[in-house]
Amino acid sequence: MSSTHVLALIALPDATLDALRRDYTLHYHPDGLSVEALSSRVELANVRAVVTNGSTGLSDAQMAALPALEIVGAFGAGYENVDVAAATRRGIVVTHAPGANAATVADHAIGLLLALARGYAPLTDAVRAGHWRTSRAERPTLTGARLGLVGMGRIGRLIAARAQGFDVTLGYHGRQPHADAPGRYYGNLVELARDSEFLVIACNGGPATKHLIDRDVLRALGPHGYVVNVSRGSVLDTQALIDALADGALAGAGLDVIDSEPEVPRALLDHPGVLITPHIAGRSPASWIAQRDALLASLSQHFAHAPIEFAVRTA
Repeated sequence: MSSTHVLALIALPDATLDALRRDYTLHYHPDGLSVEALSSRVELANVRAVVTNGSTGLSDAQMAALPALEIVGAFGAGYENVDVAAATRRGIVVTHAPGANAATVADHAIGLLLALARGYAPLTDAVRAGHWRTSRAERPTLTGARLGLVGMGRIGRLIAARAQGFDVTLGYHGRQPHADAPGRYYGNLVELARDSEFLVIACNGGPATKHLIDRDVLRALGPHGYVVNVSRGSVLDTQALIDALADGALAGAGLDVIDSEPEVPRALLDHPGVLITPHIAGRSPASWIAQRDALLASLSQHFAHAPIEFAVRTA
């Protein structure tokens, strides 16, 4: 098996790298490679598998530059920037790790909600600056709050389950209602935002949801509302968010992803009501182990000509 060439185009945990190097000939390029670089590197001509993720993806042109490519493994649940249609046309299998980091992302979302509501970051700064007595104003809390969820997939359901421990009034938006989902379904996002104090984005990324959370949705949340994004940066219109915060039309935001990442607009960095984490909502020891195991299983099943459990199903 070690003669099978695998190309990784994203940064991977050491344990995953060790496992890939043990079983395959690994070409590791954590910052990615352009189409030109893929075409010009002789050592990549025999690559049969590519490891990527939803953010980095793999284009049709990149696939064409790898003549021996058979399988694309997304490290994680997302695969929105992998051209699945092109892969299918070329007879290339696409796999992912559905649900592998869902619990960790849900935990992170709840953490951001609590931190925003209770003001952990600005209050810590105030105490450090010697303003103990003058910083003790009341803060909102999650208990009994109105929470809106954008997306009711694996992550959305786990966020909902955790949030119900705070006795929230729950609403959600998705492509369609689910009979077994908690809370009230809203077909209109503006109406959901208007009825919410906290809005959590937990839907898929990709062209279909680009700037789904726009100016109208953000302003419907109102001046005491908070938005949290643990999905993809493209779902939330960053300029609309900056404008709403600047106008006082929104109280704050908790962002694990930004559409310009890793570059973060100064206006967001300087706003006291904004919390930013560096796209790590899904990263925990447990989630990385699960993602590694799903990736290794998919590669092993493919090269053994066995059914692939985590293959992306196309219509």
